Amino acid sequence: MSEWQKSDWRNKPRVQMPDYTDAEALKAVEAQLTRYPPLVFAGEARTLKERLGEAARGEAFLLQGGDCAESFEQFSADGIRDTFKVMLQMAMVLTFGAKVPVVKVGRMAGQFAKPRSAPTEVKDGQELPSYRGDIINELEFTPESRSPDPQKMLQAYTQAAATLNLLRAFSTGGYADVHKVHQWTLGFTDREESEKYREMAGRITDALEFMTAAGVTSDNNHALHTVDFYTSHESLLLEYEEALTRLDSTSGKWLAGSGHMIWIGDRTRQPDGAHVEFARGVLNPIGLKCGPTTTAEDLKVLMEKLNPRNEAGRLTLIARFGAGSVGDHLPRLIKTVQDEGANVVWSCDPMHGNTIKSATGYKTRPFDSVLREVKEFFAIHAAEGTIPGGVHFEMTGQDVTECTGGVRAVTEENLSDRYHTACDPRLNASQSLELAFLVAEELVARRDGGASSLAV
Repeated sequence: MSEWQKSDWRNKPRVQMPDYTDAEALKAVEAQLTRYPPLVFAGEARTLKERLGEAARGEAFLLQGGDCAESFEQFSADGIRDTFKVMLQMAMVLTFGAKVPVVKVGRMAGQFAKPRSAPTEVKDGQELPSYRGDIINELEFTPESRSPDPQKMLQAYTQAAATLNLLRAFSTGGYADVHKVHQWTLGFTDREESEKYREMAGRITDALEFMTAAGVTSDNNHALHTVDFYTSHESLLLEYEEALTRLDSTSGKWLAGSGHMIWIGDRTRQPDGAHVEFARGVLNPIGLKCGPTTTAEDLKVLMEKLNPRNEAGRLTLIARFGAGSVGDHLPRLIKTVQDEGANVVWSCDPMHGNTIKSATGYKTRPFDSVLREVKEFFAIHAAEGTIPGGVHFEMTGQDVTECTGGVRAVTEENLSDRYHTACDPRLNASQSLELAFLVAEELVARRDGGASSLAV
């Protein structure tokens, strides 16, 4: 069998990818990207794989979250800071619940492309290509805006590099100090409607005060002052992915240099398709979305292709079924994994199966449905004796009104107030932190062997 090459995907069936009309322009952009430095490094990807291996064994917990689709227009330092800040708060609460380290992975610095349910859309009798994310085309409904433009890959690279630069500065420059993060969280629980989370926040305060009294402070403990933060995205646009793929001189393996972790979506997981072919050859940790149509046979083939050496931390299975449907699908996939003796991280994506159209015409996700799917995910793993290794959310640090519910009670009538997403609705900062408290309660119950206190 010949050695894997980063262009091998081009010989496989491709789906959910644009057809560029100017082949020479595309070739020029790919050549330019090939000369650019990778955005991440092999040592970082290997470290993340080790951390995810710990999550597979229950010795860590994965928190993966961030934008549905990153925007060129809404790009700002404040936006990056706010999402990073909320993820740190969520991670602190989850760490307290799980009593294990939380692996923090952002849907950031590369989440520019989106699969769509239809290749075209029609408005006022005009049919145009669907919007596929800012790395491919534009949201405005005109023939020019919807035409795929390879130059957008260069803008995506520049924005990803700037995002990573700021994230690295935040992670190591003192912004992530554990005491500072907890003070932000106390601000959330001080609100009257967040009273039910105050008791857990108080216990975190007691733990931090005890550590300080014992002489463990940010000044003498590096781990309290900095965090490891990784990036991830769906590897949908393979021309971009191939151009940033580099040979790691240490291991002799190929690295997808576009992000620490990449995942394959539920629409692009064809075992003989281009996206699986690309992902199988890179050393990065790989995520695989598993939806209701994922069959046991497909999962067996995919696990063998994507993780032939059965490495711990290499493969994360991201379950996305929809509230009320987890019991119909997750147990059979767990059985498949067990029958194969496969090493995987089980993660719950409670967002993508719970999208509805509101009476006001906006796409939304009810907070109660998101929470219900998380509860079902944990309950099934408890019944099967397997490890729920993580959660995967579409969220933002901004005060948007895109998902209904939560302690601040976003209603369908509120959706138009601050509905800023270009694709799917995201949890706002308050909803994200509330969900972290509720998942932490679930983790406490699992650790203590008791019943969950999650309310739905």
